[in-house]
Amino acid sequence: MKTSAPGRACGIATVLLSLLAVLHTSTPQKNDIDIYSLTVDSRVSSRFAHTVVTSRVVNKADVVQEATFQVELPKRAFITNFSMIIDGVTYPGNIKEKAAAQEQYSTAVARGESAGLIKATGRKMEQFQVSVNVAPSAKVTFELVYEELLKRRLEVYELLLKVQPQQLVKHLQMDIHIFEPQGISFLETESTFMTNELADALTISRNKTKAHIRFKPTLSQQKSPGQEDTVLNGNFIIRYDVNRTLSGGSIQIENGYFVHYFAPEGLPTIPKNVIFVIDKSGSMLGRKIQQTREALIKILDDLSPRDQFNLISFSGDATQWKPLLVPASAEDVNQARRYVAGIQAQGGTNINDAMLMAVQLLSNANRQELLPAGSVSLIILLTDGDPTVGETNPARIQKNVQEAIAGQYSLFCLGFGFDVSYAFLEKMALDNGGLARRIYEDSDSALQLQDFYQEVANPLLTAVTFEYPSNAVEEVSQDNFRLLFKGSEIVVAGKLQDQSPDVLSAKVRGHLHMQNITFQTEIRVAEKEEEFQSPKYIFHSFMERLWAYLTIQQLLEKMILASDAEKQALETRALNLSLQYSFVTPLTSMVVTKPEGEERSEVAEKPVETENERRHFHLGSSYADSFLTERSGYRGRTGPSGKAPGNPGRLGPQGPVHSPSHHLTYHGVRDLLLPDMLLAPSTPDEVDLRIKARVPAIPSDTMTHRHQERKPSGSSADTSQPAKTDSPPAPIQAPPVILTLPGQSVNPLCVDIKHSQGPMNLLSDPDQGVEVTGQYETEKAQFSWIEVTFKNPQLQVRASPEHVVVTRNRRNSAYKWKETLFSVTPGLNMTMDKAGLLLLSSPDKVTIGLLPWDGPGEGLRLLLRDTDRFSSHVGGTLGQFYQGVLWGPPAAADDSRRTLSVQGRDYSATRLLKLDYQEGSPGTEISCWSVEL
Repeated sequence: MKTSAPGRACGIATVLLSLLAVLHTSTPQKNDIDIYSLTVDSRVSSRFAHTVVTSRVVNKADVVQEATFQVELPKRAFITNFSMIIDGVTYPGNIKEKAAAQEQYSTAVARGESAGLIKATGRKMEQFQVSVNVAPSAKVTFELVYEELLKRRLEVYELLLKVQPQQLVKHLQMDIHIFEPQGISFLETESTFMTNELADALTISRNKTKAHIRFKPTLSQQKSPGQEDTVLNGNFIIRYDVNRTLSGGSIQIENGYFVHYFAPEGLPTIPKNVIFVIDKSGSMLGRKIQQTREALIKILDDLSPRDQFNLISFSGDATQWKPLLVPASAEDVNQARRYVAGIQAQGGTNINDAMLMAVQLLSNANRQELLPAGSVSLIILLTDGDPTVGETNPARIQKNVQEAIAGQYSLFCLGFGFDVSYAFLEKMALDNGGLARRIYEDSDSALQLQDFYQEVANPLLTAVTFEYPSNAVEEVSQDNFRLLFKGSEIVVAGKLQDQSPDVLSAKVRGHLHMQNITFQTEIRVAEKEEEFQSPKYIFHSFMERLWAYLTIQQLLEKMILASDAEKQALETRALNLSLQYSFVTPLTSMVVTKPEGEERSEVAEKPVETENERRHFHLGSSYADSFLTERSGYRGRTGPSGKAPGNPGRLGPQGPVHSPSHHLTYHGVRDLLLPDMLLAPSTPDEVDLRIKARVPAIPSDTMTHRHQERKPSGSSADTSQPAKTDSPPAPIQAPPVILTLPGQSVNPLCVDIKHSQGPMNLLSDPDQGVEVTGQYETEKAQFSWIEVTFKNPQLQVRASPEHVVVTRNRRNSAYKWKETLFSVTPGLNMTMDKAGLLLLSSPDKVTIGLLPWDGPGEGLRLLLRDTDRFSSHVGGTLGQFYQGVLWGPPAAADDSRRTLSVQGRDYSATRLLKLDYQEGSPGTEISCWSVEL
């Protein structure tokens, strides 16, 4: 335990566990607060997750200790219950209207305490926290319940579990039960803390409609090697999808309520007209604009030849790339890539003119009948700041854009970082049939942009409406939607009338590219209800709560767009549902009562995305825009001081923006003024993710920069030049590739690549369904990237010195090197240890390894194991060596030289000492046959 501050009698221990959540404790001392049981039980019924987190602690000290219970839960989840049991007495949390809890809230604020027990902690999560004093030898049980409807994104539903107990727990168990009447089509698990030893604690059982994932490690499995610390520290993720039909509709009924899931298979995508509106103001300078360029170039490559597009970049003024939309032909895409590569950041932020220019482009094309019949028109705005030039009133900009679009096009707004006014972007997007998304500043920002584009890249239907008989259902949630995209899902829920027919029919109407389409579904109510009456069914009476959850979420969204008169009615209904179903929503609060002698109550209030974190960030884009405007000679709309309007205390790109869980540190104005800092802004989160190879520095000839090699001792070969007595021996280097060849058990083959132009086909084996390509830089003697593509499962792994990106179903997942990873996907396992060795393996297939290397030959290294599994059709620059290599006899005058023949071509091989990188840094000396390609 951390020692108490002077004047305090107790230390603090923290207990943390959740689904899409974190198990965590502050560093405990022995014999203080002990977590003897920590469990999570999550039951997912038809995408609706009901999660119970239970922590049992005991105070082993002889003085009072303070135990703090923390749970991180999804931002979209609603807490439904919380209780503490102390000395047999239960202290519940009571959910009330905000006004009813205002007195407790105000009292807490007056005491100078944080009144909200819930705060945002990251991209997807928010944290609930309660502290209570625990008497010596006393026990406390904490229990938190929350619920969430899982949203389908890029063809999967996802549950995330972070595990960070920071102490050994005698009984630690996680159970995830999934029941999907449609049938489970795909299920994978992934962990960033799992080891081969811990993998034995994970069990996965599955049949057609159910899955059970259990993680129950013993104390010995939790221990780190040679220590008493726990190794559990990281993420546990479950992804799955369900079976679907061409009709796309699945109606399920339980306890008098129905839910209709709609995600049809096999529909062709609709051609789209898309305009990218890109902020290039001064605050985008450095990493932001670099990542934006990188993402746009990838996005342009993903455009379909049937699409049309254009680009608008803006700072103080807006500039369009082409006067008209152009087809996404190879020639136009290449031109656009060159244009994007040249975008530079400087100047102010004129959002109004840029948006009106984008709408005008589409409107002109529409009037001239240049938009293909039945196509979909999208505008995608990316900005990192508030408007500072031209029209700067957010309400007027929203009105201007809405009047210009007039319901004809859909607008999607991406807010880069936390300095942007997210409320402004969200309303503008919702006003125009789209949505807003925050892009978090991190090493994977470019991937976030690409993933968002993939979500909207493939429209399937427009004007989607759901119809049900008026004598069968009532209180139906939202039943009309502007767009349906590939990989997503529309959910409609409602209540069955008391005298509803025995057969429920439903129609879903929509527009395809050139025609209208109707999907019709009929189900027998009694048969559907039986699906949820099995004794083994895992979560009864969930559908009514699902309906309430979905309705509240939709009412809260409608409130953003409603007039004052409409807003009151929407708020009243959402509040009543929140209280009726005991949900902590933005309209309700939970009062947590404590025992006598402590603060009698605290208030938990749900954070709002449009408000949170922004008050924690004192650095923004307005100052940076104006500063860089002046440096670049730009003179746009400015305030009295000559700077662009905005808070003069807000600094620019040197102010790092973090996820809300970080403490903000920032540079002052002097730092901002340094030219080199302006050219290369950085944040404290930027760290070197590459493995440091502990090898001596390389002395090299200053003229040639060529490093010497050492031959194995005992070799009869002459050295070409005797070493000078005052020169240290040249260090042993790690080759780019080490191959263990079939039948060559004594010495492996070290391959040096001396000539390389462009990406190389390193190996391909159609029978194994694998291909490996890479970019080798001969000047640096390193691979700058390596890409592994699997045919079954269809998956791509791309490694760079910065990180590893796994792409499946257009969905990207980024992993930092040296973060442990344990992923089990049908047909492929991915593991990475703390040394950064990433292994891609599956039964009866070759194992491919990737490793970052820093030192002589800094870059990426490739490993191959189980190479006897290659088929006779293997090929490629490296694959050729697994096609019957023939070794010639040693040279008569030098037994360290041999010739090997590969497919009719002879290579000279020399036996040398090299550094074996295959077991990670710092590597060991090996004797190998060195070949130059």
